[in-house]
Amino acid sequence: MLHFRITLLIIGLWSCVCTTTVAAQSGNSRIVDVNAAQTGSILDRNFARCVGAGRANEGLRADWQRQLTMAKRECGFEYIRFHGLLADDMGVYKEDKNGVPQYNWQYIDELYDFLLRIKVRPFVEIGFMPNALASGRATVFWWRGNITPPKDYQKWNQLISKLIEHWTERYGRDEVRRWYFEVWNEPNLRNLFFFGSQSDYFKMYQETANTIKKVDSRYRVGGPASAGNAWITDLIDFCAEKSVPIDFISTHDYGVKQGFLDVSGTVGTIVNPDKNSVSNNMRRSFQEIRRSKKPDLELHYTEWSSSYTPTDPLHDTYQEASYILNTVKRAAHVVNSLSYWTFTDIFEEQGPKMTPFHGGFGLLNYQDIKKPAYYAYSYLNQLAKYELPASDSSSIVTKDAQGNIAALFWDCTIDHPGDSTNDQVYYKKNLPARPSGQLKIQVRGLKPGKYQLEVHRTGYRVNDAYSAYMALQSPSQLTITDVAAINRNNADAPVLNGTVRIDANRTFERTFQLQQNDVYFLKLRRL
Repeated sequence: MLHFRITLLIIGLWSCVCTTTVAAQSGNSRIVDVNAAQTGSILDRNFARCVGAGRANEGLRADWQRQLTMAKRECGFEYIRFHGLLADDMGVYKEDKNGVPQYNWQYIDELYDFLLRIKVRPFVEIGFMPNALASGRATVFWWRGNITPPKDYQKWNQLISKLIEHWTERYGRDEVRRWYFEVWNEPNLRNLFFFGSQSDYFKMYQETANTIKKVDSRYRVGGPASAGNAWITDLIDFCAEKSVPIDFISTHDYGVKQGFLDVSGTVGTIVNPDKNSVSNNMRRSFQEIRRSKKPDLELHYTEWSSSYTPTDPLHDTYQEASYILNTVKRAAHVVNSLSYWTFTDIFEEQGPKMTPFHGGFGLLNYQDIKKPAYYAYSYLNQLAKYELPASDSSSIVTKDAQGNIAALFWDCTIDHPGDSTNDQVYYKKNLPARPSGQLKIQVRGLKPGKYQLEVHRTGYRVNDAYSAYMALQSPSQLTITDVAAINRNNADAPVLNGTVRIDANRTFERTFQLQQNDVYFLKLRRL
C-alpha cells in the first residue's frame, strides 16, 4: 500500500527494474528497505580511483585524449595506468657510439602535461625496457615492447633517477608524492611479460624502488603487478628480509574460467560462471596481505575485467555493466583501487582492430560510442557522498547533505551455457534478457514535500550499443549516419522523469519487474 500521493510526468519508456538494499528476500521477490534518516558512511570511491589504457604512445593521439577527457568528466577517474612508458616509441633513451646515455622527455612531457591538465594523475607503470638498455631481444605485443631486464643496472638506475628528478622539477614534489610507481607488468608470466625468473624480477624491483626513494622517500612504490593474484607474499617477504621499500601491492585478475590470450578472436575464452570470482580473489589478496609481514600495505588491482583478451564480445554486451557493479560492490572495502582494463578500444597490443565492435576491453569504442560498461561507471560517479546501510549485494544507495537520494540497483546473471561454447561464439548472438523477478523498493525517513524522480536504465536494447550494432547486421565499418543513430538511441535518456509528493508518512515506495542484467540508476531530489 502506498502512503503518499504520486504525480508522474512520464517521458519516454517506463519499464523499471531495480535492485537495492534488501531487508528480506524470498525466491524471485526482493524487498528493499532503506532509512534515509540514517547518517550513513562516506562512500568509498575506489571504483573511480584508477582506470587502464593500452600503452603510453596511444595517449598522444587526439581521439584517445578526447575520449579520456569525456571519461574523466562523466566517470570521474582520478588516475590512469598504461604500459610502454619507456618503450622506444616514446623516444626516452638512447646511447651514443661510446655507450653514453642520452635522455629525452619530450613525448612523456606531452602526455603527462595533458593528463594533469584534465586532472588525471599517472599511476606510473615502469616499463618496458628501452632497446639500447635491454639485456636481450625478447618482445611482446604488436608494438614490440622489450621484456628483458636491463643489461646494466647502473645505467637503469640512472635512467630512473633522471626521470623521477625531471618529474619532480616539472610538476613539483607535492604533486609527485600523490602518484604511484609500479615496477613492471605481470613479471610472473615468464617469457610473456618478463624474460627472467622471480629472483631476476626481485632484483629489478629492489634497484628501482631504492632509486625512486633516493629522490624522495615519500614517493610511493610497489608491485609486483602480477597476473592472477600471484607473488604477493613472496614480494612482501623479500622486501621485509632485504629491507627493500614497498608501499603497496598491485596485482591483476580476470573472470575467465578457461582459455588463453585470444589474439585472433577465434581461439576462445569462457567466462567463469561464478560472478563473484574476481571479487572473491580480491578479498583473498586482502587477507593475504593482512597475514603478511607488512599487513598495512595498500592493495591496488591495476587490471581487472570479465576477460583478459581484447577479442571477447562479453566486454561489449549489456551483461558487462552489471558484472562491473557486482564486483565493485563486493570488493568495496578490501581494495584501495580496482582499475578497469580499459577505458577505450584504442588499444593496439595485437595491432589496430578492423571492426567497430570486436570484443575490445574499452568502455568506449573507436567512434566514441558508449558501451553499457561505460554507463556503469557513469552511474557510479553520480552517487552521492554518504552510503546508507545496505544488505543487498546488488545495490548501492546514497544520499547527500540535503537528503537527496541517488541509488544504483542491478541484477547480475551469467547465463553462459558453459564448456559447450566459448565467449567468442556465444556473445556474438542476440541474447534477450529473461525476467528475473520482482523488486519492491522502500525509502523511509524522507522529509515531506515534492521530489523530482528520475530513473535511468542500462540493459538489453537500452543503452545497449552492441545490440544496436548487431541489428545493423554487424557491418565491418560504421557510417557517420550509423554512428549518429546508435548514439542517439543509446544516449541515456531517462526512462522515467516526473514528480513525487512525500506525505507525513515520509516514505517512497514502488515495485519493479526485473530482467537479467538490468542496471537502474534512480535519483530522488527534493524540490
